[in-house]
Amino acid sequence: MQSFIANLEKRRSIYALNDKLPVTKKEVADIIQHAVRQAPSCFNSQSSRIVILFGEEHDNVWKTVIEGMKRVGVSGDALKASEEKVNGCFASGAGTVLFFEDQQCVRDLQKQFPSYAANFPVFSEHGSAIAQYAVWSTLAQGKIGASLQHYNELIQEDLKKQHDLPADWKLIAQMPFGGIATPAGERTFVPDEGRFIVKGL
Repeated sequence: MQSFIANLEKRRSIYALNDKLPVTKKEVADIIQHAVRQAPSCFNSQSSRIVILFGEEHDNVWKTVIEGMKRVGVSGDALKASEEKVNGCFASGAGTVLFFEDQQCVRDLQKQFPSYAANFPVFSEHGSAIAQYAVWSTLAQGKIGASLQHYNELIQEDLKKQHDLPADWKLIAQMPFGGIATPAGERTFVPDEGRFIVKGL
């Protein structure tokens, strides 16, 4: 148990990424797929859909983010700061994982179990979060840095067109990953009091 928790402690938000992976791209793709495959989902719906991008395809995600910002009116110093962050923290990595949820799976569950219908979109988000954490933690075991980003509305439709993805796929998160150029700083925690309640010990 302690070794598992120790492994979870290795998962950090790494913003100083480079494109030097400690293993091959194929091995990284296999790691990601295996982690998602093992992640639980409500009613075993397996609704997570994953796109793994390297090279120019990875670069294009972050170019699309900047274009999306311009489209919604981000300009001047705000745009410059965003470009520096996107290019310096995300595009600088070796690849990006796009996390989607298949909304057809959600609708099928709603029809099959109508008494839970209102909850299935929330359960789908939970399932995606578990898949994200599984991938993030597993990458960390292999000394691969990553962070979790959410530029969803800015880029979803563009990415669907670029990669010919189904209309029913909903973009949930983006995870840029790569070699760790600079480790994360010391982790901080809010006080346990008020966060955890334990009874009956």
